[in-house]
Amino acid sequence: MRRLIALMLLPACFIAQVAQAAEWKESAQLTELFKREGVRATFIVHDLANDSYTVHDRERAQTRYVPASTFKIANSLIGLSNGVVDNVDQVLPYGGGSTRRPEWAQDMSLRDAIRVSNVPVYQGLARRIGLERMRAGLRALDYGNMETGAVVDTFWLEGPLAISAWEQTVFLDKLVQDKLLLPPAAMAAVRAILRQEGSAELYAKTGWGAPPGGSDIGWWVGWVKKEGKLYTFALNLDITDDATGAKRVPLGKAGLQALGLL
Repeated sequence: MRRLIALMLLPACFIAQVAQAAEWKESAQLTELFKREGVRATFIVHDLANDSYTVHDRERAQTRYVPASTFKIANSLIGLSNGVVDNVDQVLPYGGGSTRRPEWAQDMSLRDAIRVSNVPVYQGLARRIGLERMRAGLRALDYGNMETGAVVDTFWLEGPLAISAWEQTVFLDKLVQDKLLLPPAAMAAVRAILRQEGSAELYAKTGWGAPPGGSDIGWWVGWVKKEGKLYTFALNLDITDDATGAKRVPLGKAGLQALGLL
């Protein structure tokens, strides 16, 4: 037990050291891209082989925001690791009733639910996990501020859970390298359902959060494999309207293209 606790506490100390040791570079190409689009945003890419970060707006990259639906990655990992779901193809109920998006109004597996970002299905998964196991899972993942509050099915949408773009890449670094304190089978399954369509080896998840009293925040996080090398990334931006929200993925892909990764 003492060894497990030590392992769970280690990442928080280790991450601070990593931030100091790694090379950081502000990218003029990325800055020009976001300036041209007129959005307040950050975009960070971690080259795992060289342990170097390329970033637009480092200060914002280290500022925490609600993770919104990017938390579906962690939610899936915690659910699978605790045996709450047997596998990513087990069908889960959406709960009935009206939904904000019509495609959410049906029972789905995690494989299908993550593709359409089905909030009701993942809220149901969180209720099955419960607060105690969810808190333990967040500690094991060293995920952001690791705070759930008292409501198990909204804390990633409304707070108090918060994570920075840089912390997203640290979390994804461990996921892609099988270094999370979770069963390897769970990590492999979640990696598989994040694969995006197309010829590039691209894995990603969007997010759109509207915390009470705060501005809407948009996310696009994931990783890309290029010529055998891995690069994790995270984008977040202030959403002022639907048109700005729709820019998340195109801007992220444009950023990866500017860096020669897509």
